[in-house]
Amino acid sequence: MRVIAFFFLCVCLVHGEHLELDQVVSVPEGWLHDGRVSPLEEVELTFALKQQNVDKLQELLALVSDPDSQHYGKFLTLEEVASLVRPSQLTEKVVQTWLQSHGVTRCHTVLTRDFLQCSMTVQVAETLLSGTEFHRYRRDGQTLVRSSSQYSVHDDVSQHLDFVGGVLRFPPRGKEISKGWTGARHSKSFHLGVTPATLRARYNLTAADVGTAANNSQAVAQFLEQFYHPADLAEFMSLFAREFKHLTEVERVVGTQGGGKAGLEASLDVEYIMSTGANISTWVFTNPGRHESQEPFLQWMLLLSNMSAVPWVHTISYGDDEDSLSASYMNRINNEFMKAGVRGISMLFASGDSGAGCRHLPKEQNVFRPSFPASSPYVTTVGGTSFKNPFKVTYEVTDYISGGGFSNVFAMPDYQVSAVKAFLKGKQSLPPESYYNASGRAYPDMAALSDNYWVVTNLVPIPWVSGTSASTPVVGGILSLINDQRFLKGLPSLGFLNPRLYKLQGTGLFDVTEGCHLSCLDDMVEGQGFCAAPAWDPVTGWGTPNYPDLLTALGKDRG
Repeated sequence: MRVIAFFFLCVCLVHGEHLELDQVVSVPEGWLHDGRVSPLEEVELTFALKQQNVDKLQELLALVSDPDSQHYGKFLTLEEVASLVRPSQLTEKVVQTWLQSHGVTRCHTVLTRDFLQCSMTVQVAETLLSGTEFHRYRRDGQTLVRSSSQYSVHDDVSQHLDFVGGVLRFPPRGKEISKGWTGARHSKSFHLGVTPATLRARYNLTAADVGTAANNSQAVAQFLEQFYHPADLAEFMSLFAREFKHLTEVERVVGTQGGGKAGLEASLDVEYIMSTGANISTWVFTNPGRHESQEPFLQWMLLLSNMSAVPWVHTISYGDDEDSLSASYMNRINNEFMKAGVRGISMLFASGDSGAGCRHLPKEQNVFRPSFPASSPYVTTVGGTSFKNPFKVTYEVTDYISGGGFSNVFAMPDYQVSAVKAFLKGKQSLPPESYYNASGRAYPDMAALSDNYWVVTNLVPIPWVSGTSASTPVVGGILSLINDQRFLKGLPSLGFLNPRLYKLQGTGLFDVTEGCHLSCLDDMVEGQGFCAAPAWDPVTGWGTPNYPDLLTALGKDRG
C-alpha cells in the first residue's frame, strides 16, 4: 500500500499518456464560447475501464449469431456478460486508488463494472486529466462543458482505461442525421406521401400482422434534445393506423423528457416503429445525458450495461463522422454493441443522409467520409430508398441521400466478405479506389423507404419528412414482428442479425438495383458516390423487406 501511495504522490512528476490523441478537439460550427468554467463548478466524467475477455466476447457473438452454429440463439444474461467482461481486480484497484488520491469519491458504477461515473470540481478534473481546460459552450439554448485541449492520464493508469467521457466530444447536429430536420425535401411532382398504409402495402404487411406475444418489446433512443409528445402519437394513430390493431401509448420512457415543443425526429421514430411494429410494447430512451459534461449517447450505453431487462430491438438515428472520433472510443463502443448482441438484442442504426460523404483534405484529393456507428461491424445499418413512381406504390430505387460506403477504421467482417467482393467485381462502374477503403466494413446492410413521410408533431400533420431516420424504425418494427412470431414458437430473439442476413443472400428482400447516392462535388466523381446493383451494394445493402418472405426466412431455425 505504501508503494501505491508513493506512486500517486509522484503522479505530477511522471509523464502522462494520451488516451484519445486522434480525437478531434476543435469546436464544431454553431457552438459559441461562453467562457471558462469556474474551478469550483462540478463536472461528471465517465471512465471506461479496460474490459477482460474481449476476444472471447467477439467469438461468443459469432457463435450465437450464426444460424449454422449449434450455439445459435443461446444468449447470455447481463449478469453472465458481466462475469465475462468485468475489469480485473487490478484495473479496478488502480483506477479507484488514482481517483481517491485526488479526492474523487462520489462515483457509481454499472452492473458490468466497466464504467465509472464520478462527480468532481473542475479544479480536480483539470488536475486529474493533465492538459485539460474546461470551457462552457452554447448552441440553440443548449449548454455544454468541454475541454478545449487534449487530456492525458498517468502512464500506469492509462493501461487500465479506454477513454474518459465528457471531456472532448461534442454531440453532432441534427442535420448530420437527417435532412428532414433542417427543412423537408419537397418532391418536384405531387406525392401523397408515405404513411403506415403505404409501408404496409409496399412491404406486404396485412392488418393481421401485429404483435401478440406478451414478452416482446422494441425501443427507440434519442440523444439530441429531442422529445416526443404522447398527444402527437395518439393523433398520428387516429389519422393513419385505423386499419390495424395498435397501441397509442409508449410503455416506458427511460430518461428525462424535456418540455417545450416536440422534436420532428423523435415524433417520426416513435410513430413509425409503433405503426410498423404495431401492438408491440415500446420504450423510449430519451436524452439521458442531462448534465452539461455528460455525453448522451454514452449515457445510453451505460444504461444498457445496468439494465437486466431491455427491449429486443433498438433503433437509433444518430451518427458522427468516423474521422472526428478516436479509435479507442469507437472500439470500446463496439465492445458495448457486442455486449448487447450476445444478450439477443438487435441494434439498428441509420446509415446517415450524406450519401458516401465527403472529406475535403487541404492540398490533397477528396475522399469519401464514412459515419459511425453506421460503420460498426456489430450493428445492422439501414439505408434509404424512394419510390420509382411518385404517384403510386411501385418498386423502389436509391434515395440519393442514403448513407453508405466503407469504414476507414474497421476491417471487413467475415460475414460480408463474399457479398462485398462480388459487388466490387461486378459490372457497375465504381468511384476511383483512392476515395474509399475497399477492405473496410461496408454498409448499409439493408434499407427501407426514406422519402416523403407524414409525421404528426405538435398536433400538426407534416408531410415530406425524409431521411434514413425514417427507414430505420420501419425496419426495426418489421424485425420486432418477426421476433413476435419467433417468441410464439418458443424461439429466441433474432439478436445480432447480420451473420444470418448475409447468409440469406437477399432472400426475403426486394433487391434495389437503380440509382446512386451523392458524394464529393469535384472533377473526379462529380457528386456521385456508389450505385445500386443486383444483390448487395453500399447504397441499399441487400434491399428492402418483403415481410412474408422475410418472416419465412427468419421465423424459424434449423433443427
